[in-house]
Amino acid sequence: MYLRELKISDKYELSKVLSDPEAMQFYPQPFNEEKVHQWIKWNLENYKKYKHGLWALILKEDDKFIGDCGITMQTIETEIVPEIGFHINKDYWNKGYATEAALACKEYAFNVLRYPSVFSYSTIKNVPSQKVAEKIGMQVYKFIEKNNERQIVQVAYNTATLNF
Repeated sequence: MYLRELKISDKYELSKVLSDPEAMQFYPQPFNEEKVHQWIKWNLENYKKYKHGLWALILKEDDKFIGDCGITMQTIETEIVPEIGFHINKDYWNKGYATEAALACKEYAFNVLRYPSVFSYSTIKNVPSQKVAEKIGMQVYKFIEKNNERQIVQVAYNTATLNF
């Protein structure tokens, strides 16, 4: 698989993920067509502002779009931090794609962007996302309230930038 910048023309394929009630079960609601369009535009703005965002997740063998994964700047309580997130088409769940993509994003965050740490947060109920975070070396950082729900925040530190 590979990651590439999202394009407005990805709206139909991305809608298959972001508009699916099962894939979006940990969000307040699935996205409608306009929300998917705004999601892509938000990421296009992030590419310009931060040099990263959520990228299209594409299978190499047939150029199949299966979701998005990347790094976005998120507010966790009072701090703005880089967060790894992903959304995968449910037909491709449990095949290691989220873990592989999230690990690539973590390595990019540390080796290219030189972030000292990266985070992931999800609702307490979103155990699959928490497992992906654990698989890429994240540990529990803290619990917070966000969007009227209890959230778990996980973190990984860039050991190359730590001062001992």
